[in-house]
Amino acid sequence: MTQVPPHRSVETLLFLDNVTVSFDGFKALNGLNLDVQSGEMRAIIGPNGAGKTTMMDVVTGKTKPDTGRVTFRMTDLTRYDEAAIATMGIGRKFQKPTVFESHTVWDNLELALKSRRDPLTSLRWRLSTADRDRIAATIARIGLDADSARIAGALSHGQKQWLEIGMLLMQEPELLLVDEPVAGMTDGETEKTALLLRDIARTHTVVVVEHDMNFVRSLGVRVTVLHEGSVLSEGSLEKVQNDPRVIEVYLGR
Repeated sequence: MTQVPPHRSVETLLFLDNVTVSFDGFKALNGLNLDVQSGEMRAIIGPNGAGKTTMMDVVTGKTKPDTGRVTFRMTDLTRYDEAAIATMGIGRKFQKPTVFESHTVWDNLELALKSRRDPLTSLRWRLSTADRDRIAATIARIGLDADSARIAGALSHGQKQWLEIGMLLMQEPELLLVDEPVAGMTDGETEKTALLLRDIARTHTVVVVEHDMNFVRSLGVRVTVLHEGSVLSEGSLEKVQNDPRVIEVYLGR
């Protein structure tokens, strides 16, 4: 089970309670129950169509459930839209990186910086020393120290993924939802991504959706297996890999 740093309390941060989502009669989520603790990193795996993306859509407000509750701390997320949920401290990284390719790495992080940007303050807004320090620290954290002045479009696929993760961090989310972060990466990039996410999990709660079992193993976290919109198995990767039900519907294919 994931170990929570001693300075952080163990409490439920994200709770999906009997959540069902239907599309034209097909149940993408079917009574899904999921409990993520504050300070935890959780891996979500499962075959295509298991409900992984829909689960993240529900948490971020992109999709409204037919039934069930979705709570972030004590807040019912189903009452809010995507923009409002993003300001509550939930950040999502999609599988395909979306960065400002014509801007530098530094500029991308500056644009993502969480700050007051209403029309009046935007006219006289300037980076503070603290803001500059945060950007520099984030660039170092995502391993792009030598690339801060590079145009984002010139980065490798893996570097763009790290940059987008850095942009999320600039928004100061409490919870990060990360969708297949190592798809298309080299082995070296995959290894660095595992180290980056493990570092981020020291200060944030992270939910990772992934198909690469070697990558999931390198994270060393609790794993939830989804199948047909509900939880099929949960526990260590070794436990779920040896679960006959998981072998039948997912790993054995």
